Amino acid sequence: MLNNQSQPRLIRVFLATPLRRGFDYLLPAGLDAQPGMRVQVPFGRGRRLGVVGELDVTPDVETDKLKAVEEVLDAAPLLPDSLQRLVRWAADYYLHSMGDVWQQALPVLLRQGAPADGEEQYWQLTAAGQEAPDLKNAAKQQLALARLRQGELSDNTLAGEPFERAQLRALADKGLAQCHSRHHKGSPFWERELTVHPGPRPNPEQAVAITAINQASGFQPFLLEGVTGSGKTEVYLSAMAEVLKAGKQVLVLVPEISLTPQTLRRFQKRFDVPMALLHSGLTDNERLAVWRQARDGELGIVIGTRSAVFTPLARPGLIVVDEEHDASFKQQEGFRYHGRDLAVVRAQLEKVPLVLGSATPALESLANCEAGKYRKLVLGQRAGGASQVRFDLLDIKHQPLKAGLCPQALGAIEAHLKRGEQVLVFLNRRGYAPTLLCHECGWLAACPRCSAYPTVHKGRQRLICHHCGTDRPLPHQCQECGSSQLVGVGLGTEQLETELAALFPDYPLVRIDRDATRRKGSLESALDGIREGRYKLLVGTQMLAKGHHFPDVTLVVLLDVDGALYSADFRAAERLAQLVVQVAGRAGRADKPGRLLLQSHHPEHPLLSQLLLNGYQAFAADALIERRQTMLPPYSAQALFRAESLKQEDGQSLLEALAQALQQSAPEGGWALGPLPAPLERRAGKFRFQLWVQCPDKKQLRRWLSPVLSWLETAPPHRRANWSLDLDPVDSA
Repeated sequence: MLNNQSQPRLIRVFLATPLRRGFDYLLPAGLDAQPGMRVQVPFGRGRRLGVVGELDVTPDVETDKLKAVEEVLDAAPLLPDSLQRLVRWAADYYLHSMGDVWQQALPVLLRQGAPADGEEQYWQLTAAGQEAPDLKNAAKQQLALARLRQGELSDNTLAGEPFERAQLRALADKGLAQCHSRHHKGSPFWERELTVHPGPRPNPEQAVAITAINQASGFQPFLLEGVTGSGKTEVYLSAMAEVLKAGKQVLVLVPEISLTPQTLRRFQKRFDVPMALLHSGLTDNERLAVWRQARDGELGIVIGTRSAVFTPLARPGLIVVDEEHDASFKQQEGFRYHGRDLAVVRAQLEKVPLVLGSATPALESLANCEAGKYRKLVLGQRAGGASQVRFDLLDIKHQPLKAGLCPQALGAIEAHLKRGEQVLVFLNRRGYAPTLLCHECGWLAACPRCSAYPTVHKGRQRLICHHCGTDRPLPHQCQECGSSQLVGVGLGTEQLETELAALFPDYPLVRIDRDATRRKGSLESALDGIREGRYKLLVGTQMLAKGHHFPDVTLVVLLDVDGALYSADFRAAERLAQLVVQVAGRAGRADKPGRLLLQSHHPEHPLLSQLLLNGYQAFAADALIERRQTMLPPYSAQALFRAESLKQEDGQSLLEALAQALQQSAPEGGWALGPLPAPLERRAGKFRFQLWVQCPDKKQLRRWLSPVLSWLETAPPHRRANWSLDLDPVDSA
């Protein structure tokens, strides 16, 4: 864009660097830029892509020392003003590099310089494809062929189709289809006719919640606390219907990729409106295409995982965060933001209602209800007449175990299977066995790069470290004594699957974990098989614990929760309570009663007794009292510094210097604890240490940390160690 000014302007550009500062450049006459537009600038000996942050700044150095912007890539800001403000808020709150936050807020291809408006790929049949016979030996290609006979199909509308781009390419290779590109600018969804298919009649509790959300004007955060199977999704759908009818868009955040196809299908059954998914399983081109469609108003609904919180919407009307308690909303590397918390701030900036839904709300959300910041809506009854799950706590001390299951659990599994019902056995540990042991001398196979033991994956005949990814063949001899008597110690889902298949050979079994669902489409296929009744016995990790609706599952067996009962992590009890309730919620969701069997060596533990006798609400109320008395979050603010280094003393000495600096400037009630070895002291060849910082108030915490961070960036006490900061940490690993 041209600029009438004859003199260059001074602008501040944010680059993807760890430094929490911008870099000043000259904007030559003839170029124009606004905050939120991308520019190419010289940086060091190379060129970098950055985002304009401020105009007409006062530089820190003399003007004649500044370099000039080489190119302005955009004709308009990439994000609307509300999202630019969200980026600035996030960088300020998390004390993170503004340039890095901007990078996280944009699709990968835009970070690499791709045009914000681009071409789209379309598929259509060739003349040969129009006349082609049925492809009897390629079922998915046949589905794609049938779909193309109805008209052309774009890459960006593949979500929800029963085939993928691979099948379209296969048709093209056979000369039956062809692909061409053209500039796409679709019409906003509100210019089309909206069809809302009727859903079940809401019960009184649902009706109250729907009315409250629909009557909200402007920003209003709601916490929708509903027992599992209470119909929270129906509340979302009814509230969304009013928003869509008003010509506004809905953003829905879910914690896991595994939940997005199911959510999409439910929404497609209710609304005849364009919608799309946004998650890490998409290609970079797919993500950019959905981003553009959402920005231009072509999509009525966007469903995504945590990074979708930055998706621009032409007319935002409602934000929904499902399973808001889930730790997956917290980014654990780089820019460590919390997707739920950013959704709250975004809703405030967009002036739209926000619904946080969960059967087991985070204690932070419940505390916000106590403080009057959120309005709480409660669904206390299961929808459709489904009964509450019956809980049974099994003491497995002194009992013989097969496949990790006691005789009572095995008998219950057999009884439910014989009735034609489905059974879920939950174990949150993938692989065949957690450790490989020599039966002769006691040698344990260790990871050469971590202070941990690699997991035995028997099917692949590999030892794999789940912390650093080190992968090596399964040894056949002990490295200490040469014995071939090597055995796996402990139980993983792979072993559980093998042994249950032998115990119940007449019942089809499926395992769902990260290993079993690595191939694209395998997870969706397995979930469809469960819903269609092709599998009777289900083995899974936490991928199966949340959000899924399996009406024929009547029994859930939960193995090995004892480790969390005596954890040093103060959040362990909350996570265990949420896990137990969420896993139990997969049972008895239709007209058949559900039952949860929880095995433990410590059935007398007060957490289990409280949870099973009085439910999650009673547990949460007691937990909040305990947190308040001990001044732990959410009644205080925490930060966690992590350091890692090749030499043990380097990371430790860096955090020692940091702790000393913090203690010298500590506010009243503020303290720093450490450095301490991380729970996993060595990972991927590096030693790891932690420094915990706590303050009574979040603003006070950031004021305390900010000058120390500036010192760390400009004059680090040790350059042979890397450090990172995590505000509001949820994981101490």
